[in-house]
Amino acid sequence: MCGICGIASSDAGATPETALLRRMNDAIAHRGPDDEGYHASPGAGLAMRRLKIIDLEGGHQPLYNEDGTIGVVFNGEIYDFDKVRDELIAAGHTFQTRSDTEVLVHLYEEKGEELVKHVHGMFAFALWDSRRRKLILARDRLGKKPLHYTVAAGDLVFGSELKSLLLHPSVRRDVDPTSLARYLHYEYVPAPDTIFRSIRKLPPAGLAVWHEGKLTVGTYWDIPRPIPGVPVPCEEECAEEIARITDRAVRRRLVSDVPLGIFLSGGIDSSTVAYFAAKAKSDIQTFNIRFEDPSFDESVWARMVAKHLGTEHFEETLDARAMLELAPRVAEILDEPLGDASILPTYLLSRYTRRHVTVALGGDGGDELFAGYPTYQAHRLVSLYRLVPASLRRHVIERAVSLLPVNLSNISLDFKIRKFVSGASLEMPLRNSVWLGSFGPGELDVLAPGMRAQVEDARLAHAAEAAWTAGSAEDLLDRVLYLDMKLYLQDDILVKVDRATMACSLEARAPLLDTELVEFVSRIPARLKLKRMRTKNLLKAAMRGKLPDEVLDRPKKGFGIPVAQWAKNELRPLFEEKLSVARVQADGYFDAAVVQRILREHLEGKADHRKKLWTLLVFQLWHDKWAKA
Repeated sequence: MCGICGIASSDAGATPETALLRRMNDAIAHRGPDDEGYHASPGAGLAMRRLKIIDLEGGHQPLYNEDGTIGVVFNGEIYDFDKVRDELIAAGHTFQTRSDTEVLVHLYEEKGEELVKHVHGMFAFALWDSRRRKLILARDRLGKKPLHYTVAAGDLVFGSELKSLLLHPSVRRDVDPTSLARYLHYEYVPAPDTIFRSIRKLPPAGLAVWHEGKLTVGTYWDIPRPIPGVPVPCEEECAEEIARITDRAVRRRLVSDVPLGIFLSGGIDSSTVAYFAAKAKSDIQTFNIRFEDPSFDESVWARMVAKHLGTEHFEETLDARAMLELAPRVAEILDEPLGDASILPTYLLSRYTRRHVTVALGGDGGDELFAGYPTYQAHRLVSLYRLVPASLRRHVIERAVSLLPVNLSNISLDFKIRKFVSGASLEMPLRNSVWLGSFGPGELDVLAPGMRAQVEDARLAHAAEAAWTAGSAEDLLDRVLYLDMKLYLQDDILVKVDRATMACSLEARAPLLDTELVEFVSRIPARLKLKRMRTKNLLKAAMRGKLPDEVLDRPKKGFGIPVAQWAKNELRPLFEEKLSVARVQADGYFDAAVVQRILREHLEGKADHRKKLWTLLVFQLWHDKWAKA
């Protein structure tokens, strides 16, 4: 696991400044504290920071082909590299290391830009072909590893994190008003945009080629969808195949030359990963965070699974004091605002886990792949809700819901009812983003008038509408699953996990996002995944008899934190400082009166604005750290 960055020039004779490459590389030292490497030659400069996982002595980067004309810097893991390496050796290539990174330069010699279709894993890499004066940037199929880029003053500047790009003297830090509005709506900025006008994200399965000063960007893979009329195995056969593929996926991710463990929340996803890891390896360690607030705590379930599987289990308590210390520093972890408050416990779990191991497997992707979120049940209930006349819904039901007493517990009943009603009258895909995000339609008056005037409403939901159209399945839920994989998973969940773990120099692996598993499960119709309102029906069937029934049948809790309570108590001074009238007016992004109303209603117990307030706070903290030159 590493961090990468670099510069390619439109001037074939210009060599990027080594001192600038070093500054860019130092900005992401947390991603790879074990080693660093550089390449600077006419046309391009590459840099990387390395976290040693495989081939500890021989994996120094950049790595080159036999004659040194092709070099690569790489972030991630290629899980089928042994097979690819053997094929390349048989074709006559000579390897100098055991590193998975080295297969890329030789595979490029064989396949050219098509090399990305022949490797599977989590990765972002930059490959420089000095003979053809060509730079190639690529990301893995689901976007587990990040890569950002911009063209500034004739240079293509790229890096794993925005931190690196911002050090280039020609890269501007202007906030994009539409990206800010999208952040308020989704709680993240959907790819390929970033919060900055001038910088882009390479999309998942993205392939970018820089040649003679011109950049072309495309994609080489997409998530499959069910094909109408194509026979599907029966439920039992699907469950058996899911278990077989997951077993292989976990085994592939247990390859490591350093200590390895499992993030174990006690939910079905992480418990599934832990089960197959314990089956393959006898000395598995598992890690969990315990919350003092019982409505957020899942530690009892994690302990149950650990005991059932016989793992060596580690647990740390997350209290308000630890959160109070970490919350003001959230922007140090995030160089783009992300309104998912679970970044904090994810970071603390990563920091605790890193004391024991260097690699951790988790259950990310299970909810989107197997239909685990309550929103999937809610989408099916919408048709029933809409049988009620619109006037009755508006004047009776919605009014009654607005009068419900506020309960600040984790995913409380009133929170779920309010969320359902807020989106039930909306069409897809807006309904889905309203249920998952913060600020809904009609609530962007929180933006200052000057900023609001620059936002094109037609572009606000462009990312969701594009994914919704591309989903193109007949069944609504099949399209929702595709939508969540393309947006919420890729731009929220995976970003959160990458930034939190890499801030602690910990590699995270996601077996449930194995390409083979994703391609198999995505082709199964959603009716088998959400059966009679039963979430994760197929995964539960696959794990029945392998995990305790109590774990398989318990309601989903989620990895949240008590933001609502802390905003009124321990973190109240921070919210009041960062969202004060003077501060908001000075920055000019938000309407101070609207922000104060939201804060006041929450503090007085008149409304539960936990998501809105956290989204605003994170932007303010981010702005202090990164938006000012």
